[in-house]
Amino acid sequence: MPTCRPSRHRTATVGTLIAGALAAGLLVPAQSASATDGTGDGAGVRVHDIQGTTRISPFAGRQVTDVPGIVTAVKNFGSARGFWIQDTAPDKDDATSEAVFVFTGKDAPAVAVGDDVRVSATVTEYYPGGEAAGLQSVTQLTKPTVTVKSSGNALPAAVRLRPSTVPAAYAPDAHGGSIEKLPLKPGRYALDRYESLEGMRVEVRDAPVVGATSEHKDLWVTTDPRHNRTQRGGTVYGSYADPNAGRVKVVSLLPYAQHPFPVANVGDELTGTTAGPLDYDNFGGYTLQATELGTLKDRKLQRETTRKQKSDELAVATYNVENLSPKTPQAKFDRLAAALVTNLASPDVVALEEVQDDNGTTNDGVVDAGQTLKKLTDAIVAAGGPAYAWRQINPVDGKDGGQPGGNIRTAFLFNPARVSFKDVPGGDATTPVKVSREGGKAALSASPGRIDPANPAWTNSRKPLAGQFSFRGRDVFVVVNHFNSKGGDQGVDSRFQPPARTSETQRLQQAQSVNAFVKQLLAADKRANVIVAGDLNDYQFSPALKALTAGGVLTDQVDRLPKKERYGYVYQGNSQVLDHILTSRHLGRVDYDIVHVNAEFADQASDHDPQVLRWKP
Repeated sequence: MPTCRPSRHRTATVGTLIAGALAAGLLVPAQSASATDGTGDGAGVRVHDIQGTTRISPFAGRQVTDVPGIVTAVKNFGSARGFWIQDTAPDKDDATSEAVFVFTGKDAPAVAVGDDVRVSATVTEYYPGGEAAGLQSVTQLTKPTVTVKSSGNALPAAVRLRPSTVPAAYAPDAHGGSIEKLPLKPGRYALDRYESLEGMRVEVRDAPVVGATSEHKDLWVTTDPRHNRTQRGGTVYGSYADPNAGRVKVVSLLPYAQHPFPVANVGDELTGTTAGPLDYDNFGGYTLQATELGTLKDRKLQRETTRKQKSDELAVATYNVENLSPKTPQAKFDRLAAALVTNLASPDVVALEEVQDDNGTTNDGVVDAGQTLKKLTDAIVAAGGPAYAWRQINPVDGKDGGQPGGNIRTAFLFNPARVSFKDVPGGDATTPVKVSREGGKAALSASPGRIDPANPAWTNSRKPLAGQFSFRGRDVFVVVNHFNSKGGDQGVDSRFQPPARTSETQRLQQAQSVNAFVKQLLAADKRANVIVAGDLNDYQFSPALKALTAGGVLTDQVDRLPKKERYGYVYQGNSQVLDHILTSRHLGRVDYDIVHVNAEFADQASDHDPQVLRWKP
């Protein structure tokens, strides 16, 4: 992968740390064993021999005998129990890890931290999520026989993760192929550095939180706080070339009853030292399994509130309400309503995504969403907001993706006291809306109407909904979208580099379809006021957004924000853009705001932040 900045002096700190540990007597130099020096039978093999200088162990599938190590951590919960051992006699190769996970399955490990052990076992490569998932493997010792030699031993010193030890360049470029057999270059690539530390004790100090605590009791920190920092303390994901190498997930091996996991928001800090073995899992790549947790410093991150639109300004918002149905707890309806009324200042038009049908995920043929929308609009009135009306089109059962049975769709809310909706009959799930020219202006054959629903681009995906509004005598065409998800894409930490983004193909086709529709509107009236909004499930620099704005027909408003403000969604510690509002040329300059009320917080009403645009005709 291309690098965004040079990675100088990347190996000095790790080497210095190991040298210091040697001097302190915590580590003892040792010669490496190999299959060519009399250890082909697996005897005399040490951990660094097992780990090797690539991601795949040279001993994979073979038995090893009496592998020495100090137990540094124990995982005694779940179905994947085991413990980590680390050799106190490292070799001199920076590419070879000195630690490995010993997998005991459902059996509780019969060891304690500080035990000096000898392990006889089979070396295996475990692929989280299965090999087909595309993730990297974890070298393990399985079916172990363990002998404890002594207890209460000092643990090897932890390697500190920081800019001087983790390169800014993320991964070697294998032209889409696997990197697992490439020689590790830990001084050059972040993924190679992490792999060279697999299972070893690592630490972060005074680590900024860049991904809030999730329901699974994990959070994300960065080891490079100054890199791509947002104005609110996160890390902006601004290009495929730079996925922010300093991001590391933190989970805890400590008993939750005695050591509650910190509930952190983006911008908070884990002060002091957080330390433990470096693992890799299918829910977030390289993960610090903490045996020591820093203290949470609450930076008091506040939810944002946008200004109210002026009387002569049209306010249009987009909000992904995340699988909303009548089965959703009332508390979520109330929170969404409060955000719309207070934080978004009651927009005139709201483009909604992920509105489910009236019985949610019950898969019985129900497709109408009237109860869902009524429950939301009632909650808005109760929160002091306007009596919104709505428009939507029921999908064909099971044809628009999302949770099975949920029949998610896009929909419009609008405040009839401020804006009017031009109803034109004829719109349904399968009839495409057409553009005509009437009285010198663009007009729709159906309002609301679905764009190009038979196009294969919309297979198993939400179809865009177009509607014609009138504000202060001006026609405004709004298109609400929810492009297909990123499901099936390889992760940024995949063993295939650069990772394949297979879902991108469909979004590209969807963007071309919407772009063609906008061009039809502008062909009918070059001064047409067009707003395209919604969850596009893609970045401002993606091929899909380039296709959507092709020909200069639309401007993506996120591109007009300062780079450190371009985000409304946080995934694996990356603050990024998935939701967009785009405008046609005639609207000119508009006032645009991403309102941060969800994505950076452990307590969320949705995983998306809403956005709002204000336009003065």
